[in-house]
Amino acid sequence: MKGFENHSYLLAYTISNIVALLFLLISARWPKAGRLIFSLLFAWAGWINWRTALNTPEYYLYYSDLAIPLYRQIIQGWFSRHITLAVGTIASCQLLIAGGLLLKGRIYKIAVIGAVGFLLAIMPLGVGSGFPCTLILAVTL
Repeated sequence: MKGFENHSYLLAYTISNIVALLFLLISARWPKAGRLIFSLLFAWAGWINWRTALNTPEYYLYYSDLAIPLYRQIIQGWFSRHITLAVGTIASCQLLIAGGLLLKGRIYKIAVIGAVGFLLAIMPLGVGSGFPCTLILAVTL
């Protein structure tokens, strides 16, 4: 898989997939704890993405080297000219998902759909998304 020649990517990839399997085990055994850790994950991701989008938005352009051709074109095209807008929107949605995962009923279901949609949407980033970590997390939700 493209990106494994970089040892830091390989380490992050390995850790993210181990964490995804831990999320799966925790969620299967203790569903309430699973909801909490997913909420914390999305809150952390939203915070990191907002901070990065505001301070070093060019960082997100590195993902184009790891992505499938269609995503590479998007990242190098429109996205490259609107990084803060795009990532800020994604980060805001991640924060809404984090809150929704702690609630019940319709809002919880919408948050789960949003979380699964997000995880599936970033899979084409390959190593950049830790695939199959994202698929494991989507199935776990």
